[in-house]
Amino acid sequence: MTTITILPDASVPLDADTAARAFGDILDGKPAHDDIARFLADMSLRDETAAEIAACAQAMRARMLPVDAPPNAIDVCGTGADAQHSLNISTAVAIVVAACGVPVAKHGNRAASSKAGAADTLEALGLNLDVASATAERSLNDLGIAFLFAQIHHPALAPLAPIRRALGRRTVFNLVGPLCNPARVSRQLIGIARPDFMPVYADAARRVGLQAALLVAGDEPLDELSIAGPSTMVSVGMLGDSVHRVMPRDAGLQPHALDALKGDDAAYNAAALRRLLMGSPGAYRDAVLLNAAAALMVAGEAADLKDGARRAAHAIDDQSALHLLERWIAYR
Repeated sequence: MTTITILPDASVPLDADTAARAFGDILDGKPAHDDIARFLADMSLRDETAAEIAACAQAMRARMLPVDAPPNAIDVCGTGADAQHSLNISTAVAIVVAACGVPVAKHGNRAASSKAGAADTLEALGLNLDVASATAERSLNDLGIAFLFAQIHHPALAPLAPIRRALGRRTVFNLVGPLCNPARVSRQLIGIARPDFMPVYADAARRVGLQAALLVAGDEPLDELSIAGPSTMVSVGMLGDSVHRVMPRDAGLQPHALDALKGDDAAYNAAALRRLLMGSPGAYRDAVLLNAAAALMVAGEAADLKDGARRAAHAIDDQSALHLLERWIAYR
């Protein structure tokens, strides 16, 4: 006879051990679906704690399909849900940074709240998403870039999909994605949709063992450094624990109106990304340069934002980034 696990009351904060057991049970399918839905809904009605976010991430990491990555590999991704529906910034940043010689294990999924997530846009560009872990691993080591599709590398999430859809609201699983990279990268640029939540997320990043991370949030809010105005950048780990206010001019860039970054469906966003890599100037290019600069700082390949933006611009202007995209699409 199967024993149904009863989850704790999630309307109040859980300690680390209780949260770890609860998320482990959820990912192993032990509680009833109604109990899982109630647990996730109750937790989403308050701010999740660092202990809960880290416990969820660690439970997912213990059950993911891992990928061996070069020791200097990084990831660039965000929590999403900033409601700005912008072009795919972190996806373009991943390609540009990889073209600068930094291996990028890009962890991502299909759109949750926008029209086109990283997976949707890369698929529209011609990338085959349905690849085994071994193929993604070879791509990362051969080309210096790979897309680690969450649907493939986190099979424990599949049974939860209908529960999360039925809830129709953000849950803790929307927050933990950046902390569950299957390549177990130790350096990351992480976009946070809520600037006020950055101290909690920084604590969670420390708890899961990231060696170095930059958490970034535009004031709009935006889950990346904003090309339109001020942003907050929180450094964690080897980069020193500090908080900085950042403007586009800190990277030697002019500000642009956020409306100039409005995206649409996957085909539209893919075409814009390709134009960017072909050298098209404007807001999209500058937003990518700004965030690529931060990623290169995380990787230890740029002294500051201006240095990083110069390196990223060179990778676009000499077509290294475009050629990398073409090789990536053709890779089998």
